[in-house]
Amino acid sequence: MKALVYTGEKTMKFTDVDDPRPTAGQALIRVKASGICGSDMHAWAGHDERRPAPLILGHEAAGEIVGFGGAVRRVTVNPLVTCGTCEACVAGRDNLCATRQIISMPPREGAFAELLAMPEGNLVNVPDHVPLESAALCEPLACGWHAVRLAKATLGGDLAQVRCLVLGGGAIGLGAALAFRAQGGNQVTIVEPNSSRRERIMHTGDIECLAAAGDDDAPDLVIDAVGIAATRASASKLVKPGGLIMHIGLGAAEGGLDVRRMTLQEITFIGTYTYTMADFHATADAIFTGKLGDLSWIDKRPLNAGAQAFDDIASGRCAAPKIILQPV
Repeated sequence: MKALVYTGEKTMKFTDVDDPRPTAGQALIRVKASGICGSDMHAWAGHDERRPAPLILGHEAAGEIVGFGGAVRRVTVNPLVTCGTCEACVAGRDNLCATRQIISMPPREGAFAELLAMPEGNLVNVPDHVPLESAALCEPLACGWHAVRLAKATLGGDLAQVRCLVLGGGAIGLGAALAFRAQGGNQVTIVEPNSSRRERIMHTGDIECLAAAGDDDAPDLVIDAVGIAATRASASKLVKPGGLIMHIGLGAAEGGLDVRRMTLQEITFIGTYTYTMADFHATADAIFTGKLGDLSWIDKRPLNAGAQAFDDIASGRCAAPKIILQPV
């Protein structure tokens, strides 16, 4: 099969690789759409020791399974493979499984390829009316859904009067804003410094999007979808006393938090990683029923042009919150 392979720092090669061989309980998926994630960008830049070259990246995927008799089953992929039996899995917190694996990280190759093998339990059927490029957004949107669900529980179960500020207008941040509205929130603003991306979000997402937050905003909830020192500093400065910071982004490991202010003002900080299987299914249902909007804020490109797509994202030339790569 053909695949887009990360071969070294800032280097991607479209080349032939061996087809995956499904084992018992796995399905072979013909990938139709796979999104470029921030974690893929970190790996491409040589900043993720967990993803050494050579490696097929990509974990936001949807495609088709061709069964006996030629019947086609359309699916979106939960890329997080867990044991199902440990304490975390049994408690419904399978995203914290001690032996969790995710495709695009050894030993599991990723979805920037024509074919992908995945356990049947990680697949969610996609209705015929839903484009597979929209279904591929289930993974990044589930991250925001999970964060908002935890925030909602922490804030007392009602988001109607909660003022939310989201830092970062990529797919994770935009998805968190959309999830906030879908779960009962009304007042949400995104901060995104890229002017072309701001225009794209406001045009297609119908969400207020600013270049910077005002110092006197004092939101009840700040969702950091970037996760670098500068955004953590902004979050701990802007959130109101007694407020909540949800930290999704994995941009950099250290710096930024004003721990003194967080202590003196009793600010709650929650780190949030991926999603549970229940979150993934809830997000899929929200996509299928239109609760997250029309999702037309993506750019679609052929898989063989993936190297240029990575360059465009890194240089800020891409206005879309998400680029979807499609094998041709």
